[in-house]
Amino acid sequence: MGGREDRIRAKEERAWERELLDLLRPGGQSVRHVVDWLADAVDGTACLHDETGTVLAGTALDSGPFEALLGDIVAGRIASAAWEGQGRHLRLVRVAAPAGVLTVSRTAPFDRRATEIVTHTVQVLELLLRAHQATDSVHRLHQATSDLRLAILQLLMVEDTVSARRVAAGLWPGLLDTDSACVYVVESRPEERDRLVEECLDATAEQALVVRCPAMDGHVIVVTPRDSVAAVLRSLIGSRPRVFLGGSARQSLARTATAYGQAVSALAVAHFRPDQAAVYAERTHPERLMDPAGLHGWTARVLRPLDSLPHHTRAELLATTRLGLEFTAVSAAKVLGVSRNTVRARMERAETLLGTDFTDLTARAVVHLALNTQEHPEHDPDAEPAEAGELFAGPAMRTWAHDLLSRLDTDTRDLRRTLRTWIAEGGNAERAAQALGVHAQTVREHVRAAEPVLERQLLAGGGDLYEVVLAHLASGDLDQPLLRGVNQDETDSLVHG
Repeated sequence: MGGREDRIRAKEERAWERELLDLLRPGGQSVRHVVDWLADAVDGTACLHDETGTVLAGTALDSGPFEALLGDIVAGRIASAAWEGQGRHLRLVRVAAPAGVLTVSRTAPFDRRATEIVTHTVQVLELLLRAHQATDSVHRLHQATSDLRLAILQLLMVEDTVSARRVAAGLWPGLLDTDSACVYVVESRPEERDRLVEECLDATAEQALVVRCPAMDGHVIVVTPRDSVAAVLRSLIGSRPRVFLGGSARQSLARTATAYGQAVSALAVAHFRPDQAAVYAERTHPERLMDPAGLHGWTARVLRPLDSLPHHTRAELLATTRLGLEFTAVSAAKVLGVSRNTVRARMERAETLLGTDFTDLTARAVVHLALNTQEHPEHDPDAEPAEAGELFAGPAMRTWAHDLLSRLDTDTRDLRRTLRTWIAEGGNAERAAQALGVHAQTVREHVRAAEPVLERQLLAGGGDLYEVVLAHLASGDLDQPLLRGVNQDETDSLVHG
């Protein structure tokens, strides 16, 4: 009987080993928990210091007379030390990963059990610290890679394709060795985005530039030259709720900002699609209904005031204005990696050079059209420019505009009148309400009700809204905006005529 009782007692005395091992299980891997457990196990206090003396976990002690011992242990001159006095007993032990010191204090002397607990706890702490150190290194590597992807995207956004290729070549050889690419935007709930990023990276097998959108918390931007990626992304979203995909038409790398705007526009349409996906080319857009040669000539005339700028300055101004018209200044700044004041300053400069007023939605829509149709390779650079009336009010455009806006006629609330007035008032609900003699909230409700009917986001601004503005211009419901390049030509023709 005595032997059995001894075995039971010994087993109970070693129960601490199981408790300590449990702290190594997934979910229990916390240095703080281990140090707290040690203090309870030895009926004392415990503290873990790093090499600088900073407390990592536990309760710090006044160093007092054993301060020199701490320095010797951190420096590696000794591995451990014991000290007693002032009614307490201390054990100081070096923790090697990373360099640090574990101090354990109790009122009773350290017996064999307490000593073993301290020794084994040090081993567990070293394992945990090494694991955390490795995890931190992996996290830093992932963060650095993520930052690099964003930097490449921002270079593409300002048309600096040479620098973008140079940066990408080190980690993703061949990724940007292409003249053109498509941009996709995948939308999920913000809390699910990190997982979605990893899934996009795995699904595209590093054959795409996958970036967490710096402006929209739930968006993932994918830039890829490979047509097969579209099908991969569609299969990735499957039938998941609240996950949507928008894609651009194929664009040159220098027009990545344009492609991004197209992808965001398509994403708005995806919200109304049963398969939760849409591509920009799937929808009829007004620029496709205009004479290509005339459109190119008109675009060159609109943007001619910018031609005197140095190439880099002009490209930077065009890219910023394109994004600034598509999104808010804050969002555009985040995408480009500059301050919002920089975005606003560039927008104001473009506004001045183009001789127009960006508070006028018709001006914004027309400049947005010019920016997104410039330098198409299929256009003849020597083509005669068309007049705005010819472009916006041709037969195809008028038919498209009628078909689009007539969708609103079935609503008894006269959404069409409200929308036209709201656009004429620069998208300001209060001014539109005064003109209509209704409440501002009524205006907002009418505009919001028009969105699913037109399959376009209006209150958010951007490309969807500008298409609806162009439809109003084509139908004659709104007047053509003032633009320096266009109006100067008209003045010249009158003078020399």
